[in-house]
Order: sequence, then C-alpha cells, then structure tokens
Amino acid sequence: MAIAAAFTGGASAQESHLPEVEVRGPRDATIGSADSASEGVAEREVFQARPKLRPGDIIEAVPGVVATQHSGDGKANQYFLRGFNLDHGTDFSMKVDGMPVNMPTHGHGQGYADLNFLIPELVSGVSYRKGPYFADNSDFALAGSAAIDYLSALDAPFAEVTFGSNNYRRLLAAGSRTLDDQTWLGAVELVGNDGPWNVPENLEKVNAVLRYSQGTPTRGFSLTGMAYKARWNATDQVPERLIASGELPRFGSLNPTDGGESQRYSLSGKWFGKREAGETTANAYAMAYRFDLFSDFTYFLNNPVHGDQFEQTDRRHVFGAEAAHQMPSKLGSLDGVLRFGAQWRGDRIGEVGLYTTEARERISTVRNDKVSQDLLSIHAQQLVYLSERWRGYVGLRADMLRYEVQGREPVYGPLNSGSGHDSLASPKAGLIFTLSPQNEFYLNGGVGFHSNDVRGTTITLDPQTGLPADRVPALAKGNGAEVGWRFQPNDNVMATAALWQLRLDSELVYVGDAGSTEPGRASDRRGIEATLRWNLSNGLRIDIDAAYSRARFRGTPPEGEGHYVDNAVESVLATGLTYIRGHWTGSLWLRYLGPRALDTRNTVRSRSNTLLNLGARYAVNRNLTLGLDVFNLAGRKGNDIEYFYASCTAGEIASGACGAGIDDRHVHPMEPRSARVSARWAF
Repeated sequence: MAIAAAFTGGASAQESHLPEVEVRGPRDATIGSADSASEGVAEREVFQARPKLRPGDIIEAVPGVVATQHSGDGKANQYFLRGFNLDHGTDFSMKVDGMPVNMPTHGHGQGYADLNFLIPELVSGVSYRKGPYFADNSDFALAGSAAIDYLSALDAPFAEVTFGSNNYRRLLAAGSRTLDDQTWLGAVELVGNDGPWNVPENLEKVNAVLRYSQGTPTRGFSLTGMAYKARWNATDQVPERLIASGELPRFGSLNPTDGGESQRYSLSGKWFGKREAGETTANAYAMAYRFDLFSDFTYFLNNPVHGDQFEQTDRRHVFGAEAAHQMPSKLGSLDGVLRFGAQWRGDRIGEVGLYTTEARERISTVRNDKVSQDLLSIHAQQLVYLSERWRGYVGLRADMLRYEVQGREPVYGPLNSGSGHDSLASPKAGLIFTLSPQNEFYLNGGVGFHSNDVRGTTITLDPQTGLPADRVPALAKGNGAEVGWRFQPNDNVMATAALWQLRLDSELVYVGDAGSTEPGRASDRRGIEATLRWNLSNGLRIDIDAAYSRARFRGTPPEGEGHYVDNAVESVLATGLTYIRGHWTGSLWLRYLGPRALDTRNTVRSRSNTLLNLGARYAVNRNLTLGLDVFNLAGRKGNDIEYFYASCTAGEIASGACGAGIDDRHVHPMEPRSARVSARWAF
C-alpha cells in the first residue's frame, strides 16, 4: 500500500486533516450502503496502476465504459456505454472536482465532454452511477454519470519525466505543503506528441492546478484554480476503400490542415460541514472556455472546388453553484435519511459558430450565434429503512431550462433567433432487499433527461439549404429501470449483475457530414452487465467487467431506414490483473469492443476491437520510481471508431466516379504498439 500511495501521490484524510472522497472496493462493505447494483467507487490503486494512453482513459475505471479517439488527442474522447455511442459525452454526465465537464449547445456536439485537462496522478477517486435512478443527477446522466475528485495533499513533492514512441514527451511536477490545517497544492504538466500519423499531430499541451484547502474532518473548504491550453493537428477518419486500394496509408490523412485548439480556465470552491443534525455541502464555479476545431469528413462531396473542411467554434463563460443537505429523518416509527438540494448552471456563449473553410481559412459563415441558457434544478430523495432486511427510497427532481438564441448570420440569423423555456419533473424510486450479509437485491426505476442544443428549439430555416427545419424540444425525457444483485462473501470478493432497460423520447445521433450530434427518433435499449472484483493472495487482483446491450429505434422508420440505432455498442468485455507488492506495481488490461450496426438496417457492421495494455512501476528506493507502459501489446490492427456514410475524394471527383457520393466505412485506426518509459523523483 505504501508503494501504491507513492505512485499515486496520495495522502489520507487523517494525515492531511482535510476532506477526501471515500474509496470503497471489495475490502469495504457495500452490502447495506449501495442503492443499486450499478453504482460504486473505483479503487484508486487499480485505476492509477492502469496504463493510460490519453488522460480521458481514466473514465474506463467505470465498468462498461469504453473511451477511444477518432481525431487528434486534443479533442474529447469517443465514449461508449450501455448501448450508446455517446460520441463525445451525450447521455453520460461527467464532473471533475465538482465542476460539470459536458457542454450543452456546444460547437462540435451536444454534451461535449473533454477530459484532456485532467492530470491523472492527482485523481483521488472515481465514483459512478448508471441509469437515471438518483435525484441529484442532472443533465446528460441518462446512461450514467461519473464524478472525478482531486487530491488535496501529496505525500511528497515529485517531478516525473516520460518519453515514448512517436516523439511523446511529458513533464509533470507536483507538490503540496501543509501547515496546521492549511494546505497548498500545485501541479504543472507539459505534454508533446506526434503520434503514429503521417501528418504529425504536433500536440502541445500546458496544464496547471493550484489548490488551497483548509479545515478539519468536520468542517472545511477548498479553492481550486485550473488552467489548460492545447493545440494539435488531427488525422480524422478516412475512407476504408482508400486504405484497401493502397492509395492512402493506414495512418494517412486526406486533409493535413485538420486540427484544433482548446483552452479552459476555471476557479471553483467547495465547502462542507458535518454535525449530528446532518451534513451540508456546497460548491460554486466559474469557467472560461474557448474551442476551435477544423474537420473534414466528406472531403469534396459537397464542395468539389474548395473541399468540405469546416470550422466549429465555441466561446463561453460558465457559472454554477449547488448545495445539498443530508440529515437523519423519521417517517412514523421508521428511520430514514433525507437528502435535498438545488443546482444552477448558466452558460453565456459569446459565439457558437459553424464556418466553411479551406486550409483553415474561412470561406463562408453557416451559423454564428450568441446563446444564453440557464438550468435551474431542485431535488429531494428520501431513504427509509422499512425493516432489518428491506429499505427503499423515493426521489423527485424538477428542472427548468431558460434560453435565448441570437443569430448573427445576416441571412438566416434573425429568422433562427428566439427565446423560450422548458421544464421537466423526474421521479425516482428504488427498493433494496438484503437476503443475507453476503447477498443484496435491487430494483430501481426513474425518469431522466438530456437537453438538446437550444439552437434547434428556435430554428426556422436550415441555414445550409434554406429549407424549413423542424424544431426540437429543449429537454428530451428518458425512462429507465433495472433489477440487480450484489454478492460479497468476504472482504476480498465482490460480484454484481444487472438487467436494465432505457427508453428515450429522442435519440442523439452522430451525423458524419456535419461532424456533430443531432436529435433523432425515439429509441429503446436493454441489456445485462456483470462485474467481478477478486483480491487474490500475494498482492494480485483480478477485475472482470462484461456488458451486452440491444438498441432499437421505435415506431415506423422513414423510407429506406431500419430500426437499428447506428453505432450503438452491443458487447464490451474488460478484464485486468493488478499486482501491488513490495517494490513492484503492475497492471495488464484487455478490452474487447464487439461488432455493432453501422447503419439503421444492420446491413453494414463494424469489426471487433481488442486492445491489450501493460503497465509496470518499480520503486528503486524511497525517492526514485521507474515506469514502463506498453500500449497495444499484441500489435492488433483494429479501429478506434468506424462510421458508414458517403464521401468523395478529389481523385474520385476528377475521374467522375463520385456521383452523389460513395457509401463506405470511414475508420480511425487505433494506435499501433508503442511504449513509454518514465522516471519519478520524490523530494
């Protein structure tokens, strides 16, 4: 455990006298405390030991989640969970240190969740819930949610350098200082990477964190500032037909000017107080965000002269606050726990734009809007202990979204402007039966929602075609239910299983030629998940996560379309071995992502993808730790993402072979075998 703490840079709450997230795993009794089979907290030693190709890979600590990439490493990950191709975060809510990551009405896609500002070594805990069963979960939490927390103190200051294949280099320096009950923590990260691409990625990233914490185990607060800036070139997905014919290398690009830049600056504060009468928490945050992305997914299909590259922009300030109180309660003679709270998030978007470009030079404006939106929420949830074996809860959440869209494009902008509001009440409920100290059963149900891009609620005419456009509701409802089981025979073994279903009023689907998500038809999903955590002897642990799901559109399909939700993940298997003993920390992880339908008729299916990663750390002494990570250890030639749509290259235009476009798979290959070595010096 001491070696694990040195690797993660962690300090216990008792050592630092500061509040810290509680990390529960197989050694802790989740029987009697969890309210569903699909919630939990990932163990720090395990997710820190896992090799991470990108910062966002840490979200794979949530069972059943897959994180890939279909563009440059400065862009948000591609996520999959519970029958969803979540694109960059739709229907999966993420928070880091209490601040929401998902961006509504985003320039690239609704719910865009970029975790590239994360410094994995500072993460103290990853807690998760799946399904819309809990009253305090907000927008985008239909499939699930994850809360990532940062440490407040380190065991010792350290500096770490990492070098790897494809000109990867990284420098991380972090440290903390505690005096009485006051602690300062700071970290700076510099990253560069070219990747395996024929057009070097030329990633340049700067990241910094500064935190001040003060308090005791019963009362305290923290202030945290974060700063992040990155720029990169991108090799977007390319037509598989060109790779098969040899016209394009597997890691080649059809537009070397694709890429982007992103900035994120935030200041947040958290406060908590514990008394016999209950516990109160509060946090507030302010964020400045800037995003520019140049993409080209169809090449010369729409514009045979200048090409189809487009620029998406986002300039916004985000403000928010939330408070919650938890207290013991009585319902007649029955004991219980009441939790209630309120949340507010305000997005002031100075520009959310879409422009046609050539070699990053603007040709024309498709949309340029100024948007203001506020989501105000209140929630309450009552847990009641019905008997020694039975307990249950009911909850209610109310959300109101107000928005205003000001179109600044001179032709269609005024026609697509407007304001409005939408509201939704979301009931939740759960029933838990403790069969024995080793077995617990759960029944959960609830209503959740995702917001839509509010530009779609005021639109009148499509700015690209000038034709009438259909409006969408601001809030789209989803209904979910689950039956689950948790088995914990001793402190070293825990297993869970869950049967679940989810019904959405409107599916958010990826549109290849637009590079973004758009509201689609209503859908149904159902599936089964199972997990196993087993601490073996001699420092060895095995983890197994398996999931299978089925996703279908509801109702009569439009002509030429079918019932399959395109790109909806069907089968996922993740299994790993973690070894922590003496001077050694090791991790071997395998992840399998099964085939899935790429069109709504299931006539084209993706290939499966299997990835094996290896990580090892050796503590030479109390100061020096050496590390090795090997990614794609087996050297598999899989694809991080596959889409099926029409495109046309310059050569196909010249030869007259394009016509209305060529339907084909478009793939972004996963990276080949690569290695990184690191050295950490603790002061």
